[in-house]
Amino acid sequence: MTTDRPNNRTNYHSHCSFCDGKAPMEDFVEEAVRQGFAAYGISSHAPLPFPARWTLEAERMAAYLAEIDRLKAAYADRIELYAGLEIDYLNEQSNPASDYFQKLPLDYRIGSVHLIESRGKYVDIDTDAETFAENLRLHFGDDLRKLVTDYFDKLMRMVSTGGFDFVGHADKIVYNASRCQPDIAEQPWYRQKIREYFETIARHGAMVEINTKKYHAGAGGVFFPNRSHFRLLRELRIPVLVNSDAHLPQTIDSGRREALAALQEAGIDTVMQLTGGRWQPTKIDLAAY
Repeated sequence: MTTDRPNNRTNYHSHCSFCDGKAPMEDFVEEAVRQGFAAYGISSHAPLPFPARWTLEAERMAAYLAEIDRLKAAYADRIELYAGLEIDYLNEQSNPASDYFQKLPLDYRIGSVHLIESRGKYVDIDTDAETFAENLRLHFGDDLRKLVTDYFDKLMRMVSTGGFDFVGHADKIVYNASRCQPDIAEQPWYRQKIREYFETIARHGAMVEINTKKYHAGAGGVFFPNRSHFRLLRELRIPVLVNSDAHLPQTIDSGRREALAALQEAGIDTVMQLTGGRWQPTKIDLAAY
């Protein structure tokens, strides 16, 4: 029996054992097939110009792409598979628009920020709350407003530079920042900065993922960006897609239905999905879940 109903089970933000994921690439693909996904993308953390425990090493790039090609062929009759990378905007020389990343045979690219520069050193701000607080003290003199402002300013430079398909975990810094200052998201300066940020995204025609990684991870139903910004995304007509940022096969669909429902509540009725190699708006259909 065939149906014309849309299949919203897709995921384009996923980390396997080529970087900091916890299982081989094929385990994620097998789970996606088992759950009836329409499409699945692998997006390891891209190499940085210095060693990092959580990234794909440049010398393993050929093997990474070859494994995706192998799986595309092996599962061609069951699921659409796509090759991606999550690429950090580090500076003007190392970012998603860099020649190295643009010349790779990828189906899509995610633009993200995990590291902020302070006094010539790159500081990881996408970490546990305790390390975040320590880094805030050691590298930013406990000036939370400066750190958060630097984060969004760097993201806006990334958006202006381009070279990616969608922004990854658009406001993730507030997850840790709110543990240092619980009302930070309500501060007028923060609200002004987040609007400036999303207006920059809209002006450059980028997509934004709704990242569900923390929804079921003891975070009280958190999305990135926060659901309080969904109506702004609608107002600015920013295309969105829902991704789980999975590091384990069993979490590939975690929080997806809840995110789709929250988008509908905000008046957003379509999400972007890769279909036949092209990004297409697809109607949200919760009844199909």
